[in-house]
Amino acid sequence: MKLQKSNKDPELYSYLTGKETKLWMYRHKFIDSNGKRKEKKKSGFTTERAALMALLEVKASTLRGETKLVEKDTMTVGQWLDIWYETNEAKWKLPTRIQRELVIRLHLKPFLGHYKLQKLDRVIYQREFLKAVEGKYKENSIRLWHNTFKIAINAAVEEEILSRNRFKKVTIGTKDGSLLEQQKNFLTPSELITFLDDAKKHSDLTFYTMFQLIAYTGIRRGESIGLQWKNIDFKGKTITIERTRDEKSIRTPKTRNSYRTILIDDVVVKQLRTYQTFCKQVLLKDKKKLKDTDFIFINESSGDPISSSNCLYQFNKIKTRTKYSHITIHGLRHTHATILLNQGQNVKEIAQRLGNTVDMIYKIYGHVLIEMEQESVSLFSQSLAAVGAKSGASS
Repeated sequence: MKLQKSNKDPELYSYLTGKETKLWMYRHKFIDSNGKRKEKKKSGFTTERAALMALLEVKASTLRGETKLVEKDTMTVGQWLDIWYETNEAKWKLPTRIQRELVIRLHLKPFLGHYKLQKLDRVIYQREFLKAVEGKYKENSIRLWHNTFKIAINAAVEEEILSRNRFKKVTIGTKDGSLLEQQKNFLTPSELITFLDDAKKHSDLTFYTMFQLIAYTGIRRGESIGLQWKNIDFKGKTITIERTRDEKSIRTPKTRNSYRTILIDDVVVKQLRTYQTFCKQVLLKDKKKLKDTDFIFINESSGDPISSSNCLYQFNKIKTRTKYSHITIHGLRHTHATILLNQGQNVKEIAQRLGNTVDMIYKIYGHVLIEMEQESVSLFSQSLAAVGAKSGASS
């Protein structure tokens, strides 16, 4: 192919195709971030102006030091997602690793994988992905996929493969569905009593003790089945959270704030002592002794630690009997927080107890705090009205 240099730029050329059609191309030489000489070329432009504009854009990028933008302009979304996952998987906890692999393989790559990473814009993203899954999947699932994609795009920006994240302002739905679900996912004090009474009557001692502990402390399910006897201080009336456990692994708690030691009341202390005696009897059948490093909650028949799925199965049986279909195991945690807030407890102390930040408490339980504020305003007015009535004041 014979190239004819353009008069407008020494790196701009025209050429003839086999059918004698005149097209344009550029060949730009530059030094990459490692100090190596590179050439970026692109052909197939139908006009000299289009080729020139593309060349000027490439030159501007290399002058700004954005050589990766130039080198990686043909990379697809799918290729980047694979690179991002393979580069970072060792840093992520196992549940995160599994979740992101599934999101990438089953949802992001099938819809977006073939698009050029640098060419994908918000319009295409919303039309080809978000609109395609809307109504077919739960809003929370779509939000998870969207957030995973944004994290991957942020990583591409950090690697200087993209200049910015175009998808930051893309939102899912008009309301935060996860927060709406959390606002309904709790029991009133009387409902909680009914729930625990049912558990006491119909469930194993293990699950009654566990569900009572979660409701009375607000700890997470994984934190509860990760508890060992050494984490209970009967004299000091505290429990210490230092791990979480599920079918996948035993690992560190969810966040830095999740490491905590919290007070427990006499009701919980008494129940745990009763349950500890029960555990000793179960282990004694197999001529075993209870150790400080044993997980607290065990299977009554085998003496093995219970699984997360065991908890869910037993919990759902109680839900069915009590007809509290709206509640989840995590809802017992929300129940704990909601009751404390309604009793006027300090938000910072509640955050520390739950292993959350104060901001997260306001975000999740803001509706409760608003209701409390409205009640306070009403009580204030009623107090003044009562004083006015006693003093004979009139309008």
